[in-house]
Amino acid sequence: MKARVKWLEGMAFVGESASGHAVMMDGAPEHGGRNIGIRPMEMLLLGMGGCTSFDVMSMLKKSRQNVIDCEVNIEAERAETEPKVFTRIHAHFIITGKDISEKHVKRAVQLSAEKYCSASIMLGKVAEITHDYEIREN
Repeated sequence: MKARVKWLEGMAFVGESASGHAVMMDGAPEHGGRNIGIRPMEMLLLGMGGCTSFDVMSMLKKSRQNVIDCEVNIEAERAETEPKVFTRIHAHFIITGKDISEKHVKRAVQLSAEKYCSASIMLGKVAEITHDYEIREN
């Protein structure tokens, strides 16, 4: 896997993936940025959220669950001193659908956290990561 990050101006950068997609990153004004893009540490959380959501949805589809929406809300805490690594991350899944099996959701979230999600397992080497879920009937 390869990626490229190119400086634009100030503290703005464009990140390009090998699959041909781009994302703007920038810093806060107090750090020389213009606030025109996502922060790099926010991108790490989004990557983890995407990775674990991909796993969960894949498993729920395979178990023929009638999911109409999947959302994961992530909250993180960072160390107060440099390097300001993540110290705690919590992922809260909201699975919406009809006749969703709690057993399947619980298993999908657990398997993603413990076996499949490379991003959360990697971040778990430095941060305490927790997951939970709720099921909403539609």
